[in-house]
Amino acid sequence: MPRAVTLIRSASLSGVAEYAYAATAPAESRLVFLAGACPLNQDGSTAAVGDFAGQAAKALENMRTALADAGAELEDVISTRVLVASQRQQDLVTAWGVVRDAFGDHDVPSTLMGVTVLGYHDQLVEIEAVAAVLDS
Repeated sequence: MPRAVTLIRSASLSGVAEYAYAATAPAESRLVFLAGACPLNQDGSTAAVGDFAGQAAKALENMRTALADAGAELEDVISTRVLVASQRQQDLVTAWGVVRDAFGDHDVPSTLMGVTVLGYHDQLVEIEAVAAVLDS
């Protein structure tokens, strides 16, 4: 299936970043704006309490479901924002590692940020995303 997203890597910027610096989608693509994917179980309880990696994995699972409901997949994501409720860089890196591994070679432009608090009880991770889809 043809994809709408083209990742752009810049030789003028540091190669240390584990993501493309930019991405484009053609005008005929349909954009899908996802709410922040939270690490919530179907009953509304927070999954993996106290576990940054576990919550990142659950948030990704929920994001995949929302994408599928919109006719998209992870490979259609054009950008992400990963929010981690921590002041410790190590916790941010732990959550990021799970997200990075899930996206594999489709290393979309991403922002990783530490925040003071997130909306649900015991929530440590939230992942926002935008996707672009070519409907045929």
